[in-house]
Amino acid sequence: MKKLVILISGRGSNMEAIVRACSREGWPAQVAAVIASRPDAAGLAFAASHEIPTAVVDHREFSDRESFDTALIHAIDAFEPDLVVLAGFMRILTPGFTDRYAGRMLNVHPSLLPSFAGLKTHQQALDAGVRLHGASVHFVTSQLDHGPIVVQSAVPVLAGDDAAALAERVLATEHIIYPRAVRWFVEGRLALDGPRVTLTPPEPQWLFADINSNKIAGEGV
Repeated sequence: MKKLVILISGRGSNMEAIVRACSREGWPAQVAAVIASRPDAAGLAFAASHEIPTAVVDHREFSDRESFDTALIHAIDAFEPDLVVLAGFMRILTPGFTDRYAGRMLNVHPSLLPSFAGLKTHQQALDAGVRLHGASVHFVTSQLDHGPIVVQSAVPVLAGDDAAALAERVLATEHIIYPRAVRWFVEGRLALDGPRVTLTPPEPQWLFADINSNKIAGEGV
């Protein structure tokens, strides 16, 4: 039984999607804890309602990233996780932290990495005039919003889109691909080969939104 610790900063909608998928699909895993960087993170209430232990490491109580990360490590390691899942965790992590969980920490970023790292990704995509935008689940490294990519989703950029509309469409795909990537890890199907992630047995690691049905369709590996 794999143990997951999920880190959030706000609503935690991806955390919710992972918790629900774990229960619904009967993964050989349990969400051991949800840890927030803010005491007012709305996702804490959802976790508590599902009898998941919660903790808060308030970033505002620390003078620098190193001391915050040290406290966060203590909170995480108390639950002895096999995988750390960043689900809207809005903190830049130090290399010491990312190295500690190398190969066992995942993040979802709302763009088709390596394009549009950082914040305001949807506006970045609109400003660049791209026709496809999306999300990426990747292993976390010390380089911000980089690391071996597990799965990506793509949505069309439509005429008249603003950042909010585009964000909503992308988020819907995150709720599909992120639980899927976590499940693959739990099942022991992911292997790191340098910058590439191998999935065994193979299945689609690309998902494309159907503009007409608003559903998602897999397209090859």
